[in-house]
Amino acid sequence: MHSDAAFICLWILITNGVFDVKTDEVKSVSVTEGDSVSLNTDVKVQRDDQILWMFGPKESRIAEIIKIDQINFIFVSDDERFRGRLQMDNQTGSLTIRNIRSEHTGLYKLTVIISGETSLKSFSVTVYAPLPSPIITSNSSNCSSSSKRSSVSNCSLLCSVVNVSAVTLSWYKGNSLLSSISVSDLSISLSLPLEVEYQENNIYSCVINNPITNQTTHLNITQLCHSCAGTITYD
Repeated sequence: MHSDAAFICLWILITNGVFDVKTDEVKSVSVTEGDSVSLNTDVKVQRDDQILWMFGPKESRIAEIIKIDQINFIFVSDDERFRGRLQMDNQTGSLTIRNIRSEHTGLYKLTVIISGETSLKSFSVTVYAPLPSPIITSNSSNCSSSSKRSSVSNCSLLCSVVNVSAVTLSWYKGNSLLSSISVSDLSISLSLPLEVEYQENNIYSCVINNPITNQTTHLNITQLCHSCAGTITYD
């Protein structure tokens, strides 16, 4: 009850302009699903200070500390989305989200009142799914007719990933980008073709990446392109 009453009073004071409010820019935070992320307040809670965390377009209250004299009144939401995942530092009010999921993507708003001065911060959190390793396949039966007539054998390759979103799939020759394809928010399968010569000594790799991580599969030409019969897979 103390926390609820203080929360109401806090927002009445803010919305009526009783406190001077300082607003910072939105900080972008990227994290992989299943990891933990900490949103830091960069303050230390003192007597009569208040720290409030809200989430999403409805600005739902998910965590709060109100310090009166030497007593901390702490509220942590039992919302099903966050149940068992939120941890609030009782000294700083920093918020940690454990075992984060895609549903936790969104805007987290922080209100800090220290010595009667109010500051507002926002954290835009984006949660990315773990990346699969690209799978390279070779259909040696697709050798071109020209290659069959010559001493040089060409091999048709395909690099694929399934059920991905917000990623780029690329072929590299050494450190040079050969080709790439990207997908935004849809969860789909991606494939990218490549044709190489069996006898060449260049290093090829297929890479999938998002803004925070990547997975690479290196091409073994001798293993995948040793003949003109059958289909071989390598990952």
